[in-house]
Amino acid sequence: MRVAVVGARGQLGAAVVHELQPDHDVVGLARADLDIDDPRAVGALMARVGPGAIINCAGYNAVDAAEDHPVDALRTNAFAVRSLARAAAAADALFITCSTDFVFDGTVDQPHVEEDQPNPRSVYAASKLLGEWFAADVPRGYVLRVESLFGRAPRGPAAKGSAEGILSAIRAGSVARVFEDRTVSPTYVIDGAKAIRTLLGGTIQPGLYHCVNSGSCTWLEFALEAARQMGVAPRIERIKVVDVPLRAERPKFCALSNAKLAAAGVVMPDWRDALRRHIQAEELRSSGT
Repeated sequence: MRVAVVGARGQLGAAVVHELQPDHDVVGLARADLDIDDPRAVGALMARVGPGAIINCAGYNAVDAAEDHPVDALRTNAFAVRSLARAAAAADALFITCSTDFVFDGTVDQPHVEEDQPNPRSVYAASKLLGEWFAADVPRGYVLRVESLFGRAPRGPAAKGSAEGILSAIRAGSVARVFEDRTVSPTYVIDGAKAIRTLLGGTIQPGLYHCVNSGSCTWLEFALEAARQMGVAPRIERIKVVDVPLRAERPKFCALSNAKLAAAGVVMPDWRDALRRHIQAEELRSSGT
């Protein structure tokens, strides 16, 4: 199958390209290849490519900056998704786009399921939710909510985000500032990419799925587990959400249940197992083997 991967040089996009290349004709598209904010450019390029599937891993992910630049966030996270969804529908192609746990307000005490009512509390979150709604119009469309991405493809870009900030600090022996009261379900990009590969088979019902590693943890628990697996004594500064002034509100309890995805046949490994594989991969990379 010819598969167009949008955001192919990002953390998740590069992992998807790596995962699909052995079995599919992958067309990786970075920002330099396609301005997804231009609807005409999206339609014209996809008409030329003729994909059997379009996978959107691109997004405006500057959560705090989105508060001051709402048009930019909406343009990329919502209206670009609409353009890609329309291109997929026109080509009778399968469409997959990625969303976020931020669509919830984080006031619950158990992992969210797909049927829970969203309540975005930031511009970024609202823009991603609008993108979900646009994607839902595609007959063969999938929305995958991911969160707290970590890891990278063998030849992908350097990992970034909260998880990598914590891991880098622990590796370096410096102080890792971690939230002790923010609960997440981390997503290893390698496992997310494998799940996307399975969706391309077309045997799973289109719709909304939470695509995260199994289980949940506070960022403090994540840091302590990482240090245990690395065999080091970490230097950790515990912080609370209320003590950190952030431009955009973050949901405190944003764990997601992946039971619906598992019931469809895609079982995501536990986050501890995923973390172990990531740490091992980085150790091999740093040793040059």
